[in-house]
Amino acid sequence: MPGAAGDLSDLTWNFSQVFGDRPGEGVEIADADIISAVEFSHDGEHLATGDKGGRVVLFERNQDPQGNDAEYRFFTEFQSHEPEFDYLKSLEIEEKINQIKWLKRRNSSHFLLTTNDKTIKLWKVSNRRVRAETAAASTGPAGAPKVPSAATLEWRTESRSKRSFANAHAYHINSVSVNCDDETFLSADDLRVNLWNLSVNDASFNIVDIKPENMEELTEVITSASFHPTQCNVFMYSSSKGAVKLSDMRAAALCDQHSKVFFEDQAADPANRSFFSEIISSISDVKFSHDGQYFFARDYLTIKVWDVRNEKAPVNTFNVHEHLRPKLCDLYENDCIFDKFEACWSGDDKQLMSGSYHNLFNVFDRESGDEICLEASRDNIQGPTHRLNAVNIMPGSAQRFERDQIYVDDMDYNMKIMHAAWHPGRDILALAATNNLYLYRR
Repeated sequence: MPGAAGDLSDLTWNFSQVFGDRPGEGVEIADADIISAVEFSHDGEHLATGDKGGRVVLFERNQDPQGNDAEYRFFTEFQSHEPEFDYLKSLEIEEKINQIKWLKRRNSSHFLLTTNDKTIKLWKVSNRRVRAETAAASTGPAGAPKVPSAATLEWRTESRSKRSFANAHAYHINSVSVNCDDETFLSADDLRVNLWNLSVNDASFNIVDIKPENMEELTEVITSASFHPTQCNVFMYSSSKGAVKLSDMRAAALCDQHSKVFFEDQAADPANRSFFSEIISSISDVKFSHDGQYFFARDYLTIKVWDVRNEKAPVNTFNVHEHLRPKLCDLYENDCIFDKFEACWSGDDKQLMSGSYHNLFNVFDRESGDEICLEASRDNIQGPTHRLNAVNIMPGSAQRFERDQIYVDDMDYNMKIMHAAWHPGRDILALAATNNLYLYRR
């Protein structure tokens, strides 16, 4: 359904599709097949996923007027990154795709950035004609040379690496963001944010550096960074202390002195202060709204929405994992407390969505404060599926949960939705749950 989303109480999310193998009893999911990144293109006509095996899979929306316009089909797949080894540091570099970012489409080709821990690559995906020469029958005298003619056999989708942006990060890259000028992008690791030009791959500019002279004095790290959607000189980055800092590149070449800082001290309330206070306040994802007036900060327990004009307090706070507060000790022991959940805006900026454990995901309405909690499940699907094949579900309501129906002792913490994307113009959600890609619509 195109257009803005409505009141949550009047709309029901329906299970549309799922891509991936059905997990069976005693069948272990290959680590390389676990999805680690999900991103819609700017027009929503294509969807990209990346996995821990370094593969990128692209899907395209069904254009058949007789079919389901919310249905996606396999488009192409390519190997973006390979495992490497840093011999100077004796360090293995995983091929896992950390993030995918689409560039705005200007011609028939698609361009997108993919990154693992150390290297960012610019990919071009296009359709090209594959031709073959066929010998034409000679109509001249005997012995005359035959003139070959070219015949088009088929269209083939080709993925080609155009540039590789490497050797600029000493620590793991956690985020990439393309600027609205379509010429530059930033990449962030634990201690630095670098600015790149898309046409120059052998040089970058360091615009944020929080590395202390003595590493023993290190108190916080950068966890995420993002450009403003309409102002090419403005960007923000978040920290493990729960702060989001807004910077303007016009003020100085090195943006160590931020323009604004957005911070709400959760530990100020003695009731919330604990051994885990600093861990759960670390921000895992920040994104501007499409109009650039707001941004959200996703920490372990909540999503906070801030107005860029007001540093005093967030305008909305949504509790995603408040029911897990009594289980923080257990979550620390099994390392789940360090999970980095993403979130996303709806196309009209009125709603937000973020995932949780047990394949649950939450949708929040900013105006009414309503929320729904749904489970991504394929229990009603009969028969096996293949990794690149989709299973279509007849329209029906997704399983809905109320807060008092969530039993934390019975939750499966290995089933989690950490990566998700919302179609920019339609009510379509793409959710990555382990090795499965779920699509919901309404």
